[in-house]
Amino acid sequence: MAEFLVAALYKFVRLAHYKDLQAPLLTLCEKGGVKGTLLLAEEGINGTVAGPENGVRALLAYLEESPDFAGLVHKESWASEMPFLRMKVRLKKEIVTMGVPGTDPNHIVGTYVKPADWNALISDPDVVLVDTRNDYEVGIGTFKGAVDPKTTTFREFPAWEAENADMLRAKKKVAMFCTGGIRCEKSTAFMKAQGYEDVYHLDGGILKYLEEIPAEESLWQGECFVFDSRISVGHGLKEGPYDQCYGCRWPITEDDKKSPKYERGVSCPRCFDDLSDEKKARSKERQKQIELAQRRGQDHMAIDMLQVRSEAAKKKAAQRDTDRAASGAETPKT
Repeated sequence: MAEFLVAALYKFVRLAHYKDLQAPLLTLCEKGGVKGTLLLAEEGINGTVAGPENGVRALLAYLEESPDFAGLVHKESWASEMPFLRMKVRLKKEIVTMGVPGTDPNHIVGTYVKPADWNALISDPDVVLVDTRNDYEVGIGTFKGAVDPKTTTFREFPAWEAENADMLRAKKKVAMFCTGGIRCEKSTAFMKAQGYEDVYHLDGGILKYLEEIPAEESLWQGECFVFDSRISVGHGLKEGPYDQCYGCRWPITEDDKKSPKYERGVSCPRCFDDLSDEKKARSKERQKQIELAQRRGQDHMAIDMLQVRSEAAKKKAAQRDTDRAASGAETPKT
């Protein structure tokens, strides 16, 4: 079993005292060796953390013992490398930022659909299926037949809905999905407030679907982007093959790295032509300092999560080559 337990969690709940939770949560996580990010706002809690199993279990138990967090939604998976650099507990206006005042999933929300019932719903010709995630997430995987809003941030979703209302209202039902379910809590609340009657969303998000639905029965195509060093996961929540570009933060493949436009810590084929010479020069210097610090066995202030992700991806690629060799398969040449 992999060493680090990863827990993605959220709950919409009125927390008038949310600021008082910041210090105790940070102390508990640091004591248990847990790293990641938790967001606290008056509307609830959201975050992803990872660490030794006993540390993560202690955090979950602490939250679930509070009446405020009864019924807390969380999803678990395992990582072979620590996916985060440090622990952060941040105070925010929203735990998932849409920017539309009054959008309250505690008041109104779409109909939850279990993963086991999802295929039947999205196969209904009266359903329009909407992926509420950002463009770089959709780029490596989505459900068959899903509409991609091509948003770069969740704040753009309300404007997209306004521009595409005719298309959305042409069908009787709207089904929506996201990574873990939290964005759909808000997007379906928003849609209901706009007058859409039959609005549905995938309970537990893509992660729960990939965990529960066998690959041979799945309507999911590709990989699911995740916000930690694994970059992506597939069916059974197995770690995927992607790395991430520092220049544009898009997921990249080993083939992308063969391009003359790829430079580690600087650019990839997608962003090379869009980056200024000044930006490339800064990134090259940053990468140089990272590599110097690593050779000295020291941390450098410029080393961030993208670097951690890159190192983890290299180790995953090496392990895949080892597994292929052990099975007698030819290892691809790079």
